[in-house]
Amino acid sequence: MANVGGIDRILRFVAGIVLMLVPFIAPSVPALAGLGNWAWLIGAWGLGMLLTAVFRFCPAYVLLGVRTCGRSAG
Repeated sequence: MANVGGIDRILRFVAGIVLMLVPFIAPSVPALAGLGNWAWLIGAWGLGMLLTAVFRFCPAYVLLGVRTCGRSAG
C-alpha cells in the first residue's frame, strides 16, 4: 500500500539523485573531499530514497504511522 504522496515523492526523487552522485563528485569537490568512505554510505541512502519514490512506499513511515498521500492511493 502506498504511503508516499506526490510532493514527498518528487522531493525524494530529486534528493535521491543528488545523494547518489555524492560518491562520484566528492573527490573533485574540496568541501566533500574529506568524506572518504562515508560518501558511499550517502550514495546508498540516496538509492534508498530513490526506491521509496519509485515504489511510493517508505518502511519508516509504517513504523512512524505517517502517510503523505491520500487514503484512496494505493
